[in-house]
Amino acid sequence: MLTYLLRRLLLMVPTLLGITVVVFTVMAMSPGGISAQAMISMNMTPEQKQAEMAYINKLYGLDKPLPIQYLRWLNNASPFGFTQDEQGHYTGFSFTKGMYLGRSLKYSRPIMEILGERIPITLLLNVITLPLIYVIAIMVGVKAATDRGGRFDVGSSMSLLALWSVPTMLAGVLLLGFFANSQYFQWFPTAGISSRTAQDMPFLPHWGSLWDVLKVFGWILVGMALMVTLSRVLKLSVWWSTSLLLCGATAGVITGVQFSGDGFVRGFLVDRLWHLVLPVICLSYGGFAALAKLTRTSVLENLNADYARTARAKGLQESDVLWTHVFRNSLLPLITVSAGLLPSLLAGSLIVEYIFSIQGMGQLAVEAVKNRDRDLVLAITLISGFLTLMGYLIADLFYTLVDPRVTYE
Repeated sequence: MLTYLLRRLLLMVPTLLGITVVVFTVMAMSPGGISAQAMISMNMTPEQKQAEMAYINKLYGLDKPLPIQYLRWLNNASPFGFTQDEQGHYTGFSFTKGMYLGRSLKYSRPIMEILGERIPITLLLNVITLPLIYVIAIMVGVKAATDRGGRFDVGSSMSLLALWSVPTMLAGVLLLGFFANSQYFQWFPTAGISSRTAQDMPFLPHWGSLWDVLKVFGWILVGMALMVTLSRVLKLSVWWSTSLLLCGATAGVITGVQFSGDGFVRGFLVDRLWHLVLPVICLSYGGFAALAKLTRTSVLENLNADYARTARAKGLQESDVLWTHVFRNSLLPLITVSAGLLPSLLAGSLIVEYIFSIQGMGQLAVEAVKNRDRDLVLAITLISGFLTLMGYLIADLFYTLVDPRVTYE
């Protein structure tokens, strides 16, 4: 296994180099290319233009041939390579010089600082979205497979197909139009991941009176009671009943907060969660709709397999057959899909971040391409490519955990 990991990690290097070469070539060969003349302001005297062009050429090496420009960027981005002095002359080779991704043309700031601000925001969205997608997909898929042809199976299939068919852009606009619009519910904010005043709030929420606290608990009890009634009518299992209880409690908290008095202070934590509800819904619904259908198909295939029939013939209960034998083998297709899920979420967050005005990596990538910010585009490409390759590597490792027959020796 260790040999396999080292081999895969070493193969990442030429793959990332090939990705950056393609992106660099496309940007250089695009109409207008990347030149200092296209980056300077028109409201300058000829002397100022010449000085600005000379400065940009020296800073980014745009007056050099394209292969030299790429090698210069690669040397700066590599953690080891040739070092330079203040005049740009190479002084020697170092294994500890560190990575330098350059300066952004648009923001006139080091790219590492910009990425340090934007990456945590996009990672926060995806860290919340990924577990949510898989939990809902597995719950719905397994329940639909065990109730094949029943009401839940038919209803969930129609609902999942409808969700998967709705474009992310349309869903975001509809969510904003109904749940953040003052003409309708106005339950959630329209933009950002926190309020301007959130930094001055306490971390946890505070209520101005005991009556407001009692109202929140009252709404929680109402929501849980409705979910208990629904689970009994549908005759759901303990797992589904517990999930519905959590949903009812969450809905009760949201409703109770909406009806709290003027003395209520959301706090930093609730404010951040409040801002993330609509973006997370927008990012996750398409993913769990597709994965739920895949889970249903995989579980159905394994429920009818020979080993499942053998387990039933030995007297095992159906729940033991499902969760001990069938479910583990049904995870293999989900692991395969998970390798490409993280890059697709990063691409999907581009639309969501624009709709909800979130300053994340998706919006940064669009702005970088629009402004032909070469070093910033290359840095984002490098990070996206690395995450994609790491996703495939993690998927391969999970294969060995789920199926002991898979080895890489």
